[in-house]
Amino acid sequence: MRTDGRTGLVLFASCLAQFMVVLDVSIVNVALPAMREALGFDAEGLAWVVNAYTLAFAGFLLLGGRAADLFGRRRVFLLGLALFGLASLIGGLANDPALLLAARAVQGLGGAVLSPASLVILQTTYPEGAARSRAFGWWSAMGGIGGAAGGLAGGVLVALLSWRWIFLVNVPVVVLTALLALAVVHETRAEDRPGLDVRGAVLVTSGLVALVYGVVSLESAPWTSPRVLGGIAAAVVLLTAFVFSQRRSRHPLVPLWVFRIRSVTTANVVILLITSSMFSMWFFVSLHMQGVLGFDALTAGLAFLPQSFSIVIGSQISSWLLPRVGARALIVAGGTLTAAGFTWFALLTPTTSWVAGVLGPGIAVSLGMGIVFPAVTTAATSGVEAGLAGLVSGLVTTSRQIGGAVGLSVLSTLAAAHTASLAAAGAAPAVAQTAGTTRAFAVAAVIVLCSVVAALFLPAPRRADAPEPART
Repeated sequence: MRTDGRTGLVLFASCLAQFMVVLDVSIVNVALPAMREALGFDAEGLAWVVNAYTLAFAGFLLLGGRAADLFGRRRVFLLGLALFGLASLIGGLANDPALLLAARAVQGLGGAVLSPASLVILQTTYPEGAARSRAFGWWSAMGGIGGAAGGLAGGVLVALLSWRWIFLVNVPVVVLTALLALAVVHETRAEDRPGLDVRGAVLVTSGLVALVYGVVSLESAPWTSPRVLGGIAAAVVLLTAFVFSQRRSRHPLVPLWVFRIRSVTTANVVILLITSSMFSMWFFVSLHMQGVLGFDALTAGLAFLPQSFSIVIGSQISSWLLPRVGARALIVAGGTLTAAGFTWFALLTPTTSWVAGVLGPGIAVSLGMGIVFPAVTTAATSGVEAGLAGLVSGLVTTSRQIGGAVGLSVLSTLAAAHTASLAAAGAAPAVAQTAGTTRAFAVAAVIVLCSVVAALFLPAPRRADAPEPART
């Protein structure tokens, strides 16, 4: 199917929104020292500039996706843009730590509404086939590029302007995206629109927030601390209660029969596993370049550019091959390449140059990720009835965010423990830090291989003339 002017602009608006949402997860990191100096943050408060966004973003993704089905995809998309833009403006003008943290939480809420809405707009604009595969390829690439570009964009803005512009720059982008959406996105919603399951929404949102709170607390507290165990225990109780509530609800927020669709369940498991490694790569490579190789923030950001280009190339390869070979083959191939890249990363030493030890494996991991994401997104959303498109998009984005948060916290904890052990034994700081990093990369390689094994359970691609399976 050829993409016409309107659908091309729909794709541009959706990708722009996804890029902006993912960028704001990482762009603040390089600006944290300037924020601390300007607003007087203490160490724990500064960490919540990142965590407030992460908690709200992860917690409300599933609700945001379902809201798009019930209240209209374009309407919810515009609501997300309004929340994100207003919070960005307030954050950029804030002169008080509490106001900045509140703005970051609202920004995360806006992102949680915006991200699944942008995906479901593509899903309902493009029919299944080559055109949708290409659209998903660009959408997935924007998410990867947003993660990779955060350090570079933050470094440039802080160096040339001030830390406030990492927020203020969003405002004109939001206005442009909103104008595009008003002009080219057609309103769609589920034909059969039951009332919102308020109890289910409260339980699942509270449970996801509790889970992410417990996980991100690992950055400053041990596994056995009340914050970590309390958050995870609360998440288990709340999410279990959510499952039981959905079984009894006349109009469930998440109909549990959705998980009997093998492609949906398997694809979300793959997303959960592979994103737990992907987000850790940006973190550990950045630490290695700045802490061991001595790069400044701007140079480190520029050094990520080959990985950004590799994600785009991988996503376009995947989009082109997807109608020909199917999602399963691409996920297996891309995941295997990604695991090989992480294994290569695990060979780093303190004296390995950027070209020899970072460039090659970074391209391998990024190219593999670019191949995987359009394929796994297509697998997770194919064959799902239109009335549940937003819900399934919410599941995809929730799996990406939860996987990233859990993976980064677990791997950084493992790396920090190994680094501390070697430092206590008298190892040089560069040696200890590199050893912790390579241990994290080795574990990441194993996790990615587990995602490859999980992908083998995806249904084989159906012939074009095969009948649609009946829902049971």
